[in-house]
Amino acid sequence: MTTKQFTLTLPPVRRGMHLITDLVETKIEGAITTGLAHLFLQHTSASLTVNENVDPTVRSDAERFLNDLVPEDYPKFRHTYEGSDDMPAHLKNMLLGTSLTIPVSHGRLALGTWQGIYLFEHRDHASGRTIIITLQGE
Repeated sequence: MTTKQFTLTLPPVRRGMHLITDLVETKIEGAITTGLAHLFLQHTSASLTVNENVDPTVRSDAERFLNDLVPEDYPKFRHTYEGSDDMPAHLKNMLLGTSLTIPVSHGRLALGTWQGIYLFEHRDHASGRTIIITLQGE
């Protein structure tokens, strides 16, 4: 069993779902043949998710739904030090999560035909994001 670890640093992006599958695959290419890839986002106001990667309306619908579910300027929020999108971003992170575990087969992520890995940015003015990728396998 081999364990390898990589850091993927992403530049700042606007709010929304950003397909990062290719960036992750580039980092792990040839590192293991069979095993698991664990991705951990080191932030609390963005999320990682696997979702449909063909129709862009999935991205806009997901963003719209989450904004309706956790509205900005909710009068009961007290944690607003960094703006009206601060607490909503933390709650969206709690709903979607900061980590993914994906099988690796034949040296590639074993995603389904229509699946992609997304960074879901929940802030209007976020900094770059860092993902730790840990591979375990043969």
